[in-house]
Amino acid sequence: MIKDFQKIAQLLNLSFQNFDLLKEALTHRSFLNEHKDWNIPHNERLEFLGDSILGFVIADNLVEQYPQFAEGELTSLRAALVNSDSLLAVAKELKLEDYLLVSRGEARELKNSRSYLLANTIEALIGALYLDGGIDKAKDFIKKYIFSKAETILQTASYKDAKSLFQEKSQALLGITPIYKSLKSWGPDHAKQFEVGVYLNEDLISQGKGYSKQEAEINAAQKALEMKGWQ
Repeated sequence: MIKDFQKIAQLLNLSFQNFDLLKEALTHRSFLNEHKDWNIPHNERLEFLGDSILGFVIADNLVEQYPQFAEGELTSLRAALVNSDSLLAVAKELKLEDYLLVSRGEARELKNSRSYLLANTIEALIGALYLDGGIDKAKDFIKKYIFSKAETILQTASYKDAKSLFQEKSQALLGITPIYKSLKSWGPDHAKQFEVGVYLNEDLISQGKGYSKQEAEINAAQKALEMKGWQ
C-alpha cells in the first residue's frame, strides 16, 4: 500500500497544498481501529461535504448544458451521475483501492467490485479538493470524471433507472404507484446493508438489497421489472 501522499497525488493527477486533506479523504474509519497512532481523522466528514458539493455542481451543469430538459428528466439524470455505481466506476478508474487506508478486514472487501467504500471515497476526495482549493478545484474534478459521463448516459437512456421504469409501467398498465418499504438492515455503520420491498397496493412484488436504501430500492425495482416481464 502506497503511503507517500505526494506520490499518490501525482498518480491521481491532483494537486494539493495541504496533504493532510488528501490523507483524511483516504482514511477509512476501520483503519483507525488498527492504527491508534494515526493522527488524521477518518473521511466521513469530508464525504458528507463532498456529497453536497457533488449534487450542487452536477445540478448546476445539467441546468446549463440541457435547457430543454424538464425537472423530472434533470432529476433522473443527476441521480444516474451521482449514484453509488457511477462513483464506484470512477473510483475503479482512479484505482483508489490501491491508496485507501482501511483495516485488514476491509482490505479484503476492496477486492469485491461492489465495494461502496470506494464510491464513498470519491465524495470524500471532492470534499478535500474543495477545502484545499475552493469550489473551482472541486468543479474541475467533477466535470472531468463524473459530469463527462452525461452524454453516454443519455445515449443509452440508462438515466432512467429501474425505479423510474417500474413506476412508469405500473402506472400506465395498472394505474398503481409502487411503494417501497424498508424490511431490515444489518452490518456495522460504515458498511450497513439494507433490504427493501416494493409493493403494488398491498402485494409485495419483490425484494432488493444494497449498501444504501436507494440502491436496495433500485435492486427491488429491477427484480420487479423482470418478474412482471416489463423489461
